Amino acid sequence: MNLYPLKFTPILKDKIWGGNKLGTVLDKPINESNTCGESWEISGVEGNISVISNGSLKGKSLVDLIEEYKGELIGNKVYETFGNKFPLLIKFIDANDDLSIQVHPDDELGMKRHNSFGKTEMWYVVDAEDGASLISGFNKPMTKKEYLEVFEAGNLTDILNRELARNEDVFFLPAGRVHTIGKGLLIAEIQQTSDITYRIYDFDRVDADGNRRELHVEEAIDAIDFTFYKEYKTHYDKRAKNAEIGNSKYFVTRRLLVEEPVQRPYSEFDSCIILMCLEGKGSIRYQDEEIPYKLGDSLLIPNSIQEILIESTSSSKLLEVRIPS
Repeated sequence: MNLYPLKFTPILKDKIWGGNKLGTVLDKPINESNTCGESWEISGVEGNISVISNGSLKGKSLVDLIEEYKGELIGNKVYETFGNKFPLLIKFIDANDDLSIQVHPDDELGMKRHNSFGKTEMWYVVDAEDGASLISGFNKPMTKKEYLEVFEAGNLTDILNRELARNEDVFFLPAGRVHTIGKGLLIAEIQQTSDITYRIYDFDRVDADGNRRELHVEEAIDAIDFTFYKEYKTHYDKRAKNAEIGNSKYFVTRRLLVEEPVQRPYSEFDSCIILMCLEGKGSIRYQDEEIPYKLGDSLLIPNSIQEILIESTSSSKLLEVRIPS
């Protein structure tokens, strides 16, 4: 059976900080939930494996397909490296309140403690309310000793870099960087396949039963990268029709503006391609087939498809993600 651009049923996650924008803006089936914080678009996380929602392969899981098609689906070198474990987790996140201040382990620590990949990620701001902000890294040079003194004094937020976030802003967050998404932000997130998070501080919130969420203060210490940077935001030309906005050993991401038909050749890449629609709608054409897309859709283009034509019926913004090999 020939492969084709694949869509998946979103895996929806209620969160204490979630809202309703995944439904009202991105048309996800959140029903009456006003606390839906995440839509896992393409996931190979154990217990949360994505299931295909379109075409002749509808109902099959992502793992089923990788087992059957191997490199034809995800790329030969990707399959050699990761086997049946899909290496990326693709999400939309709706923060109706600040997320916890947190950090993720790198590959070495993640494997040592959890038999898991680390968690390097990037954020693209789909929609930002006026005054919305986020935290990424420290706002001054910091040692482990200084950090612990400030933390134990209850002044953690004084040393963190909080900055305003606007539509189309991009932030790259390597494993080890302290961070949080702030209230009023709708985010597209690309990350390694990992669900390991160390919560450092959760603003003293309680759940419906009056319980505070578990913190991982001690675990976080060894995971934190205390390096200070003068700039944490990724700068790119927001007017560009094709701009690279993220490049790491885990994923390469471009932002595409599609107003007229755009041919995208993929034969030089030994990887599947992921497209996330951030604005507008249109269709993906390949050979004699056509797959429609709209705002909020995420598609996986198999490695066997070496070229597509993207046509937009209204001006589209898309993220295009591949796995380096």
